[in-house]
Amino acid sequence: MKTPLIIAVTIAVVLGLMGSVFVVREDQTALVLNLGRVVRADIKPGLHFKIPLVETARVFDRRFQVLETPPERYLTSERKDVSIDFFAVGFISDARAFFRATGGDEKLASARLAPIITDSLRNEINARTLTQLVSGDRNEVIAQQLKSINDGAATLGMFITDIRLKQIDLPTDSQVITDVYNRMSAQRKQVASRLRAEGEEQARTIRAQADREQTVLLAEAERDAQKLRGEGDAEAARIYAEAANRDPSFYAFQRSLEAYRNSFSDGNGVIVLERNDPFLQYLRSDR
Repeated sequence: MKTPLIIAVTIAVVLGLMGSVFVVREDQTALVLNLGRVVRADIKPGLHFKIPLVETARVFDRRFQVLETPPERYLTSERKDVSIDFFAVGFISDARAFFRATGGDEKLASARLAPIITDSLRNEINARTLTQLVSGDRNEVIAQQLKSINDGAATLGMFITDIRLKQIDLPTDSQVITDVYNRMSAQRKQVASRLRAEGEEQARTIRAQADREQTVLLAEAERDAQKLRGEGDAEAARIYAEAANRDPSFYAFQRSLEAYRNSFSDGNGVIVLERNDPFLQYLRSDR
């Protein structure tokens, strides 16, 4: 009878010891509940004891956790609709507050933490233009709101160390894309119009310069031609004068031949003169 009793007592003691001992690793924190009421919290790593059947130990992971949420839509300062995808990195800083706020449910903690982050970022994004969000310093956007985010996260017993904006997109169902395309098209058209106007202005300048140079060249050519014609006429007059001085009769004969040639050049000319007209003196047979 004594042996089974000893065995039963031994088993009871072992079970009691097993139910009164719990271990907290280096990357964990824990709290102890006494009939559902928190009596000890933020228990350090090591071996710890609790009252069996009365006290319950809850152990939580204190390592950094990544909170990812679906892309959130915001409005910029110029009322442009944008979709921003981000993630947060944090850990459990207060086991007691974490348990009271979420009952120890990490998914519930993430669900309650997401609105705190999105609402804080909304204030910062609403104060910036689309250009500032896309081309500006994204870390500055986070730094401005990280303190207020942690003020809200403290009610959940958590601490956020960093938030990263992964991507900033224009929603496909947003008017912003159409506005951006229209603005880009208008800018390209403006550049094209400016280049076309500059080209036309340069063309007009070149044509005007060419016309001016043409006028100058024609004027200079006409001047030179007039000069050469005048010089030729003067030389011809000089030659005729010399010929007349040397042999006046031959000069008169030459001039008469030129007059005959000019008068009868077409072969059909008819001249009516008196019989003794001097114009016909070289055509008479008695000479």
